[in-house]
Amino acid sequence: MDVQTVRQHADAYCEALLAGDIGRASEEFSEQLKQNIGEVVSQLPLPLKEAAVESVDLAGSSYVAVLHLTGESDDIRIETRWKDRDGRPTLVEASHVIERVAAPPADEEGAAAEA
Repeated sequence: MDVQTVRQHADAYCEALLAGDIGRASEEFSEQLKQNIGEVVSQLPLPLKEAAVESVDLAGSSYVAVLHLTGESDDIRIETRWKDRDGRPTLVEASHVIERVAAPPADEEGAAAEA
């Protein structure tokens, strides 16, 4: 298993989500995730307008792929963890990435002027 192989599976997952095919998307899931498919699907801004793999990185014994998903009313990033199961990359964990909102530049300038 390598970055390119994981990216191919993450891309296939994104394509299935974009097509609205949860059954096909779940083919990438571990058995445990398949048993909790509702939890995974509830994190997604369905239906999707865009889905892309932003990055894939080695993280210990697994790979982490960050997915950028855009729905009709929401734009999120999901961090997915992939492990080798039966000789193929398998999605074993998915979590919503909480992004911190940076202060607007005008506020930073005002704070600097007050200091």
